Amino acid sequence: MTMTEQRPTTEALSVSEAIQTRRSIRKYVQEPMNQDDLHEILRLASLAPSAWNAQTWRFAVVQNPELKARLQEAAYGQGQVTNAPAVIVVYSDMEDTLNTVEETAHPGMGDEGRTGQRKTFNGAFGGQDTAQRGAWGLSQANIAFGFVMLAARGLGYDTVPMLGFQPDKVKELLGLPEHVQFAGLLPIGKRAEEGFPHHRHAVERITKFY
Repeated sequence: MTMTEQRPTTEALSVSEAIQTRRSIRKYVQEPMNQDDLHEILRLASLAPSAWNAQTWRFAVVQNPELKARLQEAAYGQGQVTNAPAVIVVYSDMEDTLNTVEETAHPGMGDEGRTGQRKTFNGAFGGQDTAQRGAWGLSQANIAFGFVMLAARGLGYDTVPMLGFQPDKVKELLGLPEHVQFAGLLPIGKRAEEGFPHHRHAVERITKFY
């Protein structure tokens, strides 16, 4: 069995169950992440859709205690960073995407597809500066950020999405290029608290039907 075929160690929840039982959890069972489950969560998240199959998202997984402590400092001291066995940093690297864009063309399209993919991206983003195209790349990475949370919950793990951190310090800690943009930090582990139940607007409050 290959790594991509590795079966999770826990019985997966349905999509509906994963959505309805997801909570923002800040206290976790003090045990290491099962590495097969972690890999499967990231594999599932990598199946997220993106425009032109750009796949601008990248993942940095922090499990080293010393590095997590420094990451906590960059996140204004929020305790969930070190309480969780792992933190998944989801970010977008649009420059890497552009430099390797042929990799995102489907193999079934052959050389013509690879050439067409390069032409499409050069035409769409060649005239933009790094920040402009970086913002577009982040919009795609945000989709994957949501997929990570649902994939984690589907395998029995919990997370809490975080945007409260200092991007420059996180880039320095992880050795990331200046141009990358963050979808967020995501502490992950088995819940040691239940968290608050959902409190959301009714569908009728947030929807217009035409």
